[in-house]
Amino acid sequence: MDSKQFMWQDRYKIGVDVIDREHKKLFSIMNKLLAYGDDEIKSQWVCQEGIKYFKEHAMKHFAEEEVYMATIGYSGYEMHRRLHDSFRKKTLPEIEAELEKTNYSPDAIRHFLAVCAGWLIGHTMTEDRAITGKALSKWVGLLPEEEQEAMKKLILELLDEMFQLKARIISESYDGEKFGRGVYYRLVYASKSRKTWEIILVFEERLLVSTSGSVLGSKSDKLDVMMMNATRYTARQFAERIKAHFPSSEEFEIKEENLLTYEVFQKLFSHQNPQCSLLFDTGEGYFAFCVMAPHLLKESVGVNIKADNATKEIRKYLKMNQESGKKKILIVDDSSVVRESMRSLFEKDYEVATAQSGMSAIRSMVLDKPDLVLLDYEMPVCDGRQVLEMIRSEKELADTPVIFLTGRTDKESVSKVIALKPAGYLVKSMNPEDIKKNIDEYFRKKSAG
Repeated sequence: MDSKQFMWQDRYKIGVDVIDREHKKLFSIMNKLLAYGDDEIKSQWVCQEGIKYFKEHAMKHFAEEEVYMATIGYSGYEMHRRLHDSFRKKTLPEIEAELEKTNYSPDAIRHFLAVCAGWLIGHTMTEDRAITGKALSKWVGLLPEEEQEAMKKLILELLDEMFQLKARIISESYDGEKFGRGVYYRLVYASKSRKTWEIILVFEERLLVSTSGSVLGSKSDKLDVMMMNATRYTARQFAERIKAHFPSSEEFEIKEENLLTYEVFQKLFSHQNPQCSLLFDTGEGYFAFCVMAPHLLKESVGVNIKADNATKEIRKYLKMNQESGKKKILIVDDSSVVRESMRSLFEKDYEVATAQSGMSAIRSMVLDKPDLVLLDYEMPVCDGRQVLEMIRSEKELADTPVIFLTGRTDKESVSKVIALKPAGYLVKSMNPEDIKKNIDEYFRKKSAG
């Protein structure tokens, strides 16, 4: 995707003619809409009709793809259909509402197209390729659809009843992205057969200050031990209320309670398939509810909190979780080796978050805007060029500095990188200490003005 066009590439093909043809058609429609957004002569009516046409085509494509999956007896049909439903019933209506609110402004049109393009690329390269066995779907083993719907409804009711929060769900496939300063609270329920039912509740800190803090009459805008203890017991009641609605969970009793760092949460999340993973905007801060797939109970991922160590562990957690004042760096790379080596390189002096794909990066940035993005240029699904375009198409993210990481040093490749006008670029083969020095120098110059 360059500054004016979404580029269809052969790598988006999954090998099924009827599906590949429709994917290419959707890209073509988006390009026409992009041209409308740049032309002041075009009327709002033209944009409305174009977007209506895109939506109709997308719905038709989803229906045809679902028929194809049913015809071949695809085992992931139900989950795939649920992902379609989430996009057509939740994502599309939200970005359409923005179009209406802004009277189809060029920025809103670009946002609409970036979201649709990002979703289409990510979905094509993962879930659609899984239809043909060329990839594995992450969203397997989820709760049955009726239980998932019941879970969503129950959580919204509990947020209203227990906290007087009129929340709305913003993602049915929360992928562990960081949002602001969070508290990651884990409860492990175990059965006699040692299977587990793990619940992780993620609270944005300001949400806890406005709920638990308000109840306790606290004037502070920072979490303290009393607020955290109030949160723990409220969260346990919240989890128990949810657990009570699902008969299959009756045999499970609480085995372990942990407060996790974001890094531990992210690793735990990436190693297990979620049965349910929901993200809510409560109006006072974000809240995520995750249920991990049952598995044999393994070693603990943190200190088990009990009555005799609760105060000590909470104080330790708050100290570790307090605002560091460090600059935030988001590292985007499809290689887990690169991500972890970069994390190790920077984590002493910076707050570090990681993302393994362009879409994960965008979600992470929306929830917790970084001071700098280190972006892999040669990612296989949505490359650095496309990710940079998506960043610049989002009004709230457009000014985020991006430095490319590239493995290529030939003149032609370097010219392509420079042409995108990033804040800079670094070659991956550089000595790690030199990479660190370059980033340190970047922030020093920026602070000096």
